[in-house]
Amino acid sequence: MKNKFFKSLLFRVVLLVIFVGVVPCIVLRIGILKSYESRAVSLRTADIQSQCTILCNQLSTSNYLAEPTSEVINAELTQLSSIYSGRVMIINKELNVVRDTYGLDEGKTIVSQDVIQCSKGESTNQYDNENRYIEVTSPIRELDSDKVLGVMLVSVSTDTIVDTLEILQVRANIVFGTISLLMIVLGCFCALRMMRPLKTLTQSVELVSQGYDQVDFQEHTYTETQLMSEALNKMIARLKVLDESRQEFVSNVSHELKTPLTSMKVLADSLISQENVPVELYEEFMGDIAQEIERENDIINDLLTLVKMDRTSPDLNIKPVDINELLELILKRLRPIAQTKNVEVVFESFRPVMAEIDQVKMTLALSNLVENAIKYNRENGWVHVSLNADHKFFFVKVEDSGCGIPEEEQEHVYERFYRVDKSHSREMGGTGLGLAITRNAVILHRGSITLESKPEEGTTFTVRIPLNYIM
Repeated sequence: MKNKFFKSLLFRVVLLVIFVGVVPCIVLRIGILKSYESRAVSLRTADIQSQCTILCNQLSTSNYLAEPTSEVINAELTQLSSIYSGRVMIINKELNVVRDTYGLDEGKTIVSQDVIQCSKGESTNQYDNENRYIEVTSPIRELDSDKVLGVMLVSVSTDTIVDTLEILQVRANIVFGTISLLMIVLGCFCALRMMRPLKTLTQSVELVSQGYDQVDFQEHTYTETQLMSEALNKMIARLKVLDESRQEFVSNVSHELKTPLTSMKVLADSLISQENVPVELYEEFMGDIAQEIERENDIINDLLTLVKMDRTSPDLNIKPVDINELLELILKRLRPIAQTKNVEVVFESFRPVMAEIDQVKMTLALSNLVENAIKYNRENGWVHVSLNADHKFFFVKVEDSGCGIPEEEQEHVYERFYRVDKSHSREMGGTGLGLAITRNAVILHRGSITLESKPEEGTTFTVRIPLNYIM
């Protein structure tokens, strides 16, 4: 898989070099050759046109069309034909050939679009690259008049231009081939150098995938590989933290589940080892066993709740809920617990609030906050629950006059089974999963939870939830 990846990358780099370097060379080669051909034909045509104009003036002066016997004119026509390796024909206004340097069509009538157009006073020229010739027509005019007396038709071979073009093509192909080869070699060299740090990173990632967690990514050849190394190192560090957290969680779960079982076993063994156990003692031990069973059941239920919330796509029953009424019901259920500790529970609502939430999960989250505020409060203390909202969110604030949470402990309170005061927490009951469940429920609703606390001054939790559920 690794070799396939690098071969694919090398192939892509070579393709990039071809498209970036070789293709422009091909376009440039074609452009230069076409430009040379066009320029050479243009110059040759202009030269012939100039010679034709001069000869046409001489033909008109010597009245050559009426008496085509002038040796001087014939010699110049033959010379023009020889110089340009072409053919010169003089045509009168009746389209009859008066003079043909090839001596083939004299006396014949020639009907050609260019000749007819030229007989109307317009010079023409055309280039036939397939048959390799340039054809030029020039009108023979009467002296001091625009009257056309005839046409001079010159056909010139372009073999010299084509031969030169072929030579240039050969040389261009050599240059093009050399440049292409150099660019491909350079591209491969650059690609191999570029792949070295990637190959190193890939090997390190493979080591991590095989279970080695002590790999340190230190590939700083390029800015990109440096950023990649830093990101991978952060990922590895995060994975280590998650693994340690998982191991600690498993250890905590084992301990929390084992503790009630141990207590039950001790109580049961005590009953079994004694004969004629008094009914009062038997009832006391059975009551203790029932409490431990209830505690075990609470831990298992909370763990199941966390597992459901930890799923990638948890099942949420989102519907509009009256938050004021929801909080009233929660406080009504928890006030009897508060009365046992003489804790006053006060609810303050600033406005009616309707929001799209999962009522069961949000009830569980808010109940945990209020119940903790009651449990970890002092005698004759108070719990203040307030509800407010703006155009996007609703806010639930739970304040208490309890023992508070030290600053160094605050970042851990949402961890599973974490207890600030372990001995005191055991006395209060609970599973140590309440705040973890609360935080998960808030996150599932795309909300947030914050904590403010000072020892011996109380604690304030603030929950912020969107009014409309965001998918």
